[in-house]
Amino acid sequence: MSTSEGLVLRPCEGETEWPALVRIWRSAVEATHDFLTPEDVDFYESRMLSDYLPAVELTVAEVEETPVAFSGLAGNSLEMLFVDSTCRGHGVGSALLSRAIEHHPDLRLDVNEQNPQAVGFYQHYGFVVVSRSATDGDGRPFPILHMGQSAVGAAGTPIGLS
Repeated sequence: MSTSEGLVLRPCEGETEWPALVRIWRSAVEATHDFLTPEDVDFYESRMLSDYLPAVELTVAEVEETPVAFSGLAGNSLEMLFVDSTCRGHGVGSALLSRAIEHHPDLRLDVNEQNPQAVGFYQHYGFVVVSRSATDGDGRPFPILHMGQSAVGAAGTPIGLS
């Protein structure tokens, strides 16, 4: 797959498109969240349509009119970014993240500490850990790293991330 040609980022078309986004989510989670049990994945999937997707402004990445990834923003917070497992490593996630940063230079995000690929992805784009929570937003035992983009001071210390 070549995403340099034919990648389109667009607003989500609404609830009718959500089932496709849930399929992308599940593909991405199964490829990257090996710390989750199948029951955990089912738990989170059961909340996608009712709780998670309605709470964010969704951007869909598509190739040849087929959704392959999506991101969700709530203000300046990137609440979700998922790429179908067959499209990982082709620049789709980078395009979604760049779009979010373009619209929100003060972008913040949360990422599962147990997902080192995602942590590394965000660090590659200049995000640093601002704080850590021992549990996720549902109170489950999955540590979350809260990240923000760093302005690095002369001594190499992140500044402006209080």
